[in-house]
This record gives sequence, C-alpha cells and structure tokens, in this order.
Amino acid sequence: MGYNYWGFPKYVSVGEKKASAKKTLDKLKKTNPNISPIIIEGSKIASTWWGQAWNKNLEKYADYSNRIGRGRSYVRNGSVVDLQINPGVITSLVQGGESKPYSITIQIKEVPPEIWKNIKAECAGKLESLQELLVGKFPKALGEIFTAKGNGLFPMPDEIKFSCSCPDSAYMCKHIAATLYGIGARLDKDPSLFFKLRKLEVNELIAQTVGSKVDELLQKAQNKTSRILSDSNLAGIFGIDFNIDFSVMNAVKQNLSPAKTKKNPKKSKKL
Repeated sequence: MGYNYWGFPKYVSVGEKKASAKKTLDKLKKTNPNISPIIIEGSKIASTWWGQAWNKNLEKYADYSNRIGRGRSYVRNGSVVDLQINPGVITSLVQGGESKPYSITIQIKEVPPEIWKNIKAECAGKLESLQELLVGKFPKALGEIFTAKGNGLFPMPDEIKFSCSCPDSAYMCKHIAATLYGIGARLDKDPSLFFKLRKLEVNELIAQTVGSKVDELLQKAQNKTSRILSDSNLAGIFGIDFNIDFSVMNAVKQNLSPAKTKKNPKKSKKL
C-alpha cells in the first residue's frame, strides 16, 4: 500500500478496488474451486427478510452502529472474495490494501435452549411450511419474536467474537464489518444457512407447527385413538410441500427430545 506526503494511505478509487478484488478472486479460483465470493447485485446489500433482519440486528446495537458502516463500500466493491458459513463460525477472505486478502474469523454462540424452546412454542400453529419460513412470509408478530433483543434468534454483540489478520487496531475493522454485511447478503441466497450458523434444527420448528395442526384436526374429528393420518394424507390436507424428519415431529408430539427417538430410527419421508 502506498502512502502520501503526510503519511496517510493514498486514495484508491472504487474502480481500482474492484479491479484488485477481481484479480485476487481469479487467482483464488485457480487453487480453490469452492471459493464463494459475495457479489452484490442492485442497490441493496440484502433484499430478503432474513438478509435484511441480519443487517438490521447488527445496526441496532450501539457497539456496532458506529463501526459497521465501514464495511458497506468494501462488500459492495466485491472485496469479500470468499465467505463460508458453518455451525457457529464464519470465515472469510477480504481484499484490502495489500496484495494478499486478509483472513477473518467470526464465532457466534448458539441460541440458548430455553430461548429456542420458547420460540418454537410461539410458532406453533402460525407457520404453514418450511418454504414460508425461509422466504419470510409469516405473521409480523413472529418476525418480532425472531428479532427480539436477547430473546430472539439473532445474536447480540456479546455473543459474537471476531478477529482479522489485518494490522488495523480498531475494535471492528472494515474487513470484519464487510464480512458481517456479507453474511446478510449470503442469507439472501440461502436463508437456511441462518439456522445452520446458529446450530438450530429447522425441522423442529416446522414439526411442532405441523404436530399442533394434526392434534387440532384429530380433536375436531373426536376420534384421536382410531383415526390414523398417513404422511401422504398430511400433504394433501395441509398443502405442505417440504421434506421433514417425522421422527422429530413424533418426538415433539410426545414431548420427547429428538435424541431419544434415535433408538428406533425411521427413514425420513417426503410429504
């Protein structure tokens, strides 16, 4: 990186930043076919409910609101040349002023079991399908539950730890900030990664909803003991179109944990 007469880094135009990021990305692709860059299309960093909710959650905390903005231009310029989301951890490569990209690691604590249990209870009977959940088409009240400070699905600052290989001594450098925004952009493409990151079994959420509807239907029929609904019947009755692990659903209906059902495993079936 070059410096000007006063010892500050020389100005680098947006075009130069984009060209540098592209050069790095092309080089990385030659050695890593699984490279996954963040490419922003359009004026918004995130457009879907999950992507926007992720970004808004970070911006509403005072610890982050004054710092995370440093990453907007970086993520828009394509500087996040790789971003990988795994259970509890995100890793990324962000092209900065040096020839090699900086390495970022972000660790996120899992959702406390009691909070997850409460959220599943709140969702019972209010979700129609996995597709509805992932595209964000659910009642506003559920969105407020998901994003509640301290009791929702989204992490608070004290649940997030991060590090960057750059020399910037700032609490949150622009490379980390760009990565955090990059997560929101990635959730636009694949919202299921949110549940993977937070170590949550999304099937548990859907199973409890479906289970409550089955109970309601059986109660109306006033024949709980003799009436048996097959998996295929459920699909026709509720119009649900997704894959679900019925051992999980049965566990929820019997107030058992999924782990207890593994003693007698059953094959997952498609509705």
